[in-house]
Amino acid sequence: MSTAIEPKTYGNYIGGEWKAPTGGGRIASINPARKSEIVGYVPDSQTGDLNEAVEAAEAARRSWRKLAGSQRGALLFKAADALERRLDEIGETMAREMGKTFPEAKGETARGVAILRYYAGEGMRRIGDVIPSTDAEAFMFTTRAPLGVVGVISPWNFPVAIPIWKMAPALIYGNTVVWKPATETAVTAAKIAECFDEAGLPAGVLNMVIGSGRTVGNGIASHRGIHGVTFTGSNEVGKQIGQTALARGAKYQLEMGGKNPIVIAADADLDLAVEATISGGLRSTGQKCTATSRVIVVRDVYEAFKEKLVKQVAALKVGDGLDASTWLGPCANEKQMETVLSYINKGKEEGAVLLCGGTRPDDAALADGFYVTPAVFDQVKSGMAIAQEEIFGPVLTLIEAADFEEAIQLANDTEFGLSASIYTRDIGNVLSFVHDMEAGLVRVNAETAGVELQAPFGGMKQSSSHSREQGQAAIEFYTSVKTVFIKP
Repeated sequence: MSTAIEPKTYGNYIGGEWKAPTGGGRIASINPARKSEIVGYVPDSQTGDLNEAVEAAEAARRSWRKLAGSQRGALLFKAADALERRLDEIGETMAREMGKTFPEAKGETARGVAILRYYAGEGMRRIGDVIPSTDAEAFMFTTRAPLGVVGVISPWNFPVAIPIWKMAPALIYGNTVVWKPATETAVTAAKIAECFDEAGLPAGVLNMVIGSGRTVGNGIASHRGIHGVTFTGSNEVGKQIGQTALARGAKYQLEMGGKNPIVIAADADLDLAVEATISGGLRSTGQKCTATSRVIVVRDVYEAFKEKLVKQVAALKVGDGLDASTWLGPCANEKQMETVLSYINKGKEEGAVLLCGGTRPDDAALADGFYVTPAVFDQVKSGMAIAQEEIFGPVLTLIEAADFEEAIQLANDTEFGLSASIYTRDIGNVLSFVHDMEAGLVRVNAETAGVELQAPFGGMKQSSSHSREQGQAAIEFYTSVKTVFIKP
């Protein structure tokens, strides 16, 4: 008879050491596929823990910024190697903590490796320009100065990729970091911190403090020792963080919600369009800021597209993300499941027709998890809540457009502007879509969810604070331009 293993208790990572939180409080991280299973215990940190982390980051930042970019890059390469060695372990932990299927979780972890290596190389790229001076005897150029201590607040839906695409550029450009991961995926976060520790980062360069958003998240936004704050999460919380940072003159970067459309033109390849709609909208259980949510179909092909879509969505297997036969895992936590179910009820109340899914599974083996079967709504009007508000779950809303011009109008009929895609063979449609879409990421004959690490990423309208993450665009947030004038 096997003996149950006591879940491991993790600490904060501050000043190069693993430390228990002030007061010893802890939070259980549970498996959303089986809520009775505890993945591990993580700190319930207090303000004193955050203060200690900021002090450690401040103490380390001067020596860290004095290193050559190639020296900082060498440490990021080592962190990438450490993460790659633990690809399966961290992928499995992520699948257990937030419900993502193992192939998706492992793929995300591999992406974290690639991001680290990309930014490690940034240590050898140019950071300024020579500018002609009106004084013939002078030499004038620009360089870049790091912000100082950067606060990173990351979400649970991409617990490896998002914090790494924030921390890697912060570090390579000479900043030190205080990181607050989401408590729902904090065991995964602790294992990422272990990889940086294994790489040999100097003490205090990277610090991780786990705790509630109310205490640690708000504390980062308001802390005078933190010079820049980067956040990914909900609009409500993001705006609060932005206002708090602005009030004390700190730089801030917000990536928030999306209500992303896919437009199916009359000449689209419907089989490819259905495949992209399902992948973009329902992978990761729809818990992506770039997930397809509004499916806008031109009337000529509406019925044919709907029939193909519903048939395939109804056949998707829901289950534990560690089961190789599972296509779609549980919602990440009970609150998110209840939110998704409430929107499904709201859609029915508004007069939309539920074609499939939208319920708890009948399978008794799934009763202990936070599962919702993938839903497709028909007869959705653009003004309905399910067509305007971010659900962050496995729900697709079908909206009929009279023609292509109306489809573009409907695609833009939202306060969000993160990503958008179109399926068409007509170059005229492509050019109109690219020109007219109010979104930071526009994709043609591809799903809405597809962010490449070397390209700028961010939204328009209410989806962001109008800055960009990833690629070489990241340098704009994590540094300030310094203009230098030298005369003998």
